[in-house]
Amino acid sequence: MDIADPRRVLLEPWSEGDFWLLQRNNTPEMTEHVGGPETDEKLVARHKSYLGPGPGQMYRVTSVDSGETVGSIGFWERAWRTGTVWETGWGVLPEFQGRGIAAEAARAVIDAARAAGLHQYLHAFPSVDHSASNSVCRRAGFELLGAVEFEYPKGHWITSNDWRVNLEGV
Repeated sequence: MDIADPRRVLLEPWSEGDFWLLQRNNTPEMTEHVGGPETDEKLVARHKSYLGPGPGQMYRVTSVDSGETVGSIGFWERAWRTGTVWETGWGVLPEFQGRGIAAEAARAVIDAARAAGLHQYLHAFPSVDHSASNSVCRRAGFELLGAVEFEYPKGHWITSNDWRVNLEGV
């Protein structure tokens, strides 16, 4: 089932044919704040994990108006502090950035995570230096909890902001 945002984006569950989107997002510009581009082997493993069963869901984000793929977003489980939470992350293709698409996709993924149940909170952990992603969090309705040391990818520590949405709130 597709999760629709009434504004301008549609979240479509990740499929076998979406590997190209991981490749498009794996550039120095797109991965500047998350440790840089991944190897081909890591991209293949990531793609398989997006397809596999498990809690959460990865999506391809499309424009309702044009039907074009504009990016990706998803939510997955993460052990955090004293429990397990949903975590989210996104990437909007360069030619579609600056149009509010990421914030709309983030609002849609909040609804998807809420519908999935399981966890009270959805977190996002953008680098403190990534002003665009921090702005997405603010505009999508996340609450800023503060800066934290965060490991992503494995072995690479960054200072991130911890943004949170209470999925049990109305």
